[in-house]
Amino acid sequence: MNNKSIVIFSFIAVSVLLLVCLIFDCFGQKNLKEVAMEGELREYNGEKLSSISAFRENSISGAPDVDLDSYRLEVVNSVGNSKSYKYEEVLGKFTSMKKVVSLYCVEGWSVRVLYEGVLMREILQDVGITENDKIVILHSIDGYTTSLPVEYFLKNDIILAYKINGVTLPKEIGFPFQLVAEDKWGYKWAKWVNKIELSSDVNFRGFWESRGYSNDGDLDKSFLED
Repeated sequence: MNNKSIVIFSFIAVSVLLLVCLIFDCFGQKNLKEVAMEGELREYNGEKLSSISAFRENSISGAPDVDLDSYRLEVVNSVGNSKSYKYEEVLGKFTSMKKVVSLYCVEGWSVRVLYEGVLMREILQDVGITENDKIVILHSIDGYTTSLPVEYFLKNDIILAYKINGVTLPKEIGFPFQLVAEDKWGYKWAKWVNKIELSSDVNFRGFWESRGYSNDGDLDKSFLED
């Protein structure tokens, strides 16, 4: 093969590689791999649902593996009261709700799916909400954090989800628990939640909030801090 042929062959090979990468998004975040979700609902009460595969796995350090035998959901308040629940205890102790909700990511994609979860309000009330408790900090297994006002949970039926489209949350989406932060940008929807903290520290900023994202996270406003 002469030099000219080598150049032409190399050009074609690089072009094909770039085309494949554009098709499969090699240089960006990929859609969640299509997995066999037996029983996944694609319609609920006459409303079409997005597929689980429409999500993107956008964790800060990869989706963690969770051992349910050792997993505990820790809940604490600002005066040191604490509760610790096994996975099954959370499902059995608190009121469950189903609701179809849209999630909007700052990356530009969105999904509308059916979530099933327990009421956050009841979890907070079980550990005890003091007059000093102003915010709720969500901690995730991978080190992620975000926060929302206590009043947000008291005035709304916000759930901590354990199912999506009728099946158990896949680990890529947040197993064992994901916060369904309605009317908030996606970075407020903490996944892989293992600790819920009531705090008086109104100056707390979570992972993305400390990097310039809005602390409110309201959908009707920019996700960037003014």
